[in-house]
Amino acid sequence: MIRPIVKDILFLQRKAEKASRKDASDGRDLLDTLTAHSDTCVGLAANMIGSTKAIIAIKDGSRSILMYNPVLVKTSPSTYDAEEGCLSLSGRRPCRRYDWIEVRYEDEDFHKKKKRFDGWTAEIIQHEMDHLQGILI
Repeated sequence: MIRPIVKDILFLQRKAEKASRKDASDGRDLLDTLTAHSDTCVGLAANMIGSTKAIIAIKDGSRSILMYNPVLVKTSPSTYDAEEGCLSLSGRRPCRRYDWIEVRYEDEDFHKKKKRFDGWTAEIIQHEMDHLQGILI
């Protein structure tokens, strides 16, 4: 189900709670909502659709990746300056991002995964993981 994008700053600043299998419908809705906004959006966090759970969905080229309970386990020693926009906020804001990241997460079937991402995909994941911490960019 496609859900409306949350713009309430106080809600978006809350830290996410651990997701479980019972939150799978939030994951599906996150993917549906990401697909519906694919012309202007490459990633969403669950709080952007009204859920308090630690779930993100990102576009990696032509495929979508759903991550439950993502955690950064390793980061590059180098960073770069970026400027990012967000569906929940107007405008663009500066931020600092790692060149690459290694993420531990559970996939759409709740299988444990650990994967390294770099470039644009790593930037998207970092932005969405900030949302899970209540950090707005």
